[in-house]
Amino acid sequence: MDRVILHVDMDAYFASVEERSNPFLKGKPVVVSGDPETRTIVATANYKAREYGIKSGMPLKQALRLCPQAEVVVGNSVKYLSTTSRIFEILREFTPRVECYSIDEAFLDITGTMGLFGGAEAAALNIKERIRTELGLTCSVGIAPNKLLAKLAGDMVKPDGLTVIKKEDVPELFKDLPVEKLWGIGEKTALKLNSLGIRTCRELGEYPDEKLTAVFGVNGHVLRRMGRGEYSSEVKLFCSEEECKSVGHSYTLFRDTSDPVLVESTLYRLCEQVGRRLRKDGYRGRTVTLIVRFSDFETLARQKSVQSHTCDGGIVYGAALSVMKTFRMKKPVRLVGVSVSNLIKGQESVPLFERDRKRERLVSAADRINDRFGEFTVSPAPVLMEKTMAGKRPLRRCFF
Repeated sequence: MDRVILHVDMDAYFASVEERSNPFLKGKPVVVSGDPETRTIVATANYKAREYGIKSGMPLKQALRLCPQAEVVVGNSVKYLSTTSRIFEILREFTPRVECYSIDEAFLDITGTMGLFGGAEAAALNIKERIRTELGLTCSVGIAPNKLLAKLAGDMVKPDGLTVIKKEDVPELFKDLPVEKLWGIGEKTALKLNSLGIRTCRELGEYPDEKLTAVFGVNGHVLRRMGRGEYSSEVKLFCSEEECKSVGHSYTLFRDTSDPVLVESTLYRLCEQVGRRLRKDGYRGRTVTLIVRFSDFETLARQKSVQSHTCDGGIVYGAALSVMKTFRMKKPVRLVGVSVSNLIKGQESVPLFERDRKRERLVSAADRINDRFGEFTVSPAPVLMEKTMAGKRPLRRCFF
């Protein structure tokens, strides 16, 4: 029995996440990049911006010459990684065989599970609908007997596409398909193949094996099989992680700094991230560890235990800050890290005081918004201060 592989590719991912978070961007050309004050490049552009010829990897200044009215958004890796985590949670509900190919692409082997969803196409439509309704994003899906063909199918119709390639479709499809359209054949390899008179996939599949291996070595065998639509690499099996021992985050600052406001606001953001991860996975912890690395790479680490197990980033921050006050901060800071250990799982605590109950409801509401729209869509005020102090543009966000 042939395997059934899905390739799921998010459409203009970073730009789509930004549009979802900020309705002001809807319908406008959007470019996601690094800091516009530096010599940065385009990380991605939405489809409206691509109409002007803007492409990923293009210098931002060139992109703005092509489309001066483009909205430039500084990329937010925390938000994208948070959203990617949600996407993979959805994908793993369809099969344990999920392979992360990149931050916005995945392969799924649904051979053994597609019957639960009414077949391969029904499963693909279900995935697309779940991602659309739960995350407000679109994806393109390719269905085929192997990863090579699934990747090709997923790239054929975008955005929001669904394409099926069957084994019997390959001879006709590959007859005129340029070799560079195949996953894994880059510009240099394509040029070498062209120099041998190989321009289409069918020509590659029919080319003498010994001549390919003379030029490409053992990869010549692989290339010839690819030219026939054959590919042996399997989708990796997703395995659950072992029981968590600690939850932590660290961050290397944009530049070494002696500014206590920037250091402390960075610490606050990290503590909020740790709190969200604890809540998401159902953990609470008591032991807070702070790590500070200075410009000369001297590293200090110290622990403090809080009164009771917690998943509140604010409480984690209070403990970490009290530890930081014991450090001699006479040198510029390079890195800040915080972790929580001594964990328990699945044990709820009921706040005794009304102010604590209000805080818990507020945190829960913020979690729901950030789950829907990306990490730190709703941000505590110190997090916004950290981004402003780091030289970023002020963000149009709510805070508490």
